[in-house]
Amino acid sequence: MSITFNNNNDISREQLERLYNDVKWYAYTQDLEVLHQSISRSLEVISAWNGKELVGLIRVVGDGLTIIYIQDILVLNEYQNQGIATQLIQQILEKYKNVRQKVLLTEEAPDVRHFYEKNNFVSCDKGSLVAFAQFS
Repeated sequence: MSITFNNNNDISREQLERLYNDVKWYAYTQDLEVLHQSISRSLEVISAWNGKELVGLIRVVGDGLTIIYIQDILVLNEYQNQGIATQLIQQILEKYKNVRQKVLLTEEAPDVRHFYEKNNFVSCDKGSLVAFAQFS
């Protein structure tokens, strides 16, 4: 298996639907046009491919100068635990290493917490910061 990475955000709706549904992010695939537009309008998208198969993706929004927000990072289930997500996040962190604020929101789970802590993220519940969110 040879995984390649691509910085092109022109990914087909079908490939996106397969990836997001595989990881059970169904809220995104309820409106494929909105998902497709959100990918194309992102500050940065790096995708992981096995040949012509989309196997992973990281998506960043923000200004790229003072803040980036990692909106999505996902890998097909059959490709998880092979270092693909780590490579995706490391590419983003390297590209935006001079950006002061690198933010993300995610679900609470031991494996999720371990992944982000392994990649030098600190949970706001363990520091001097507070995080707020409003969900519609």
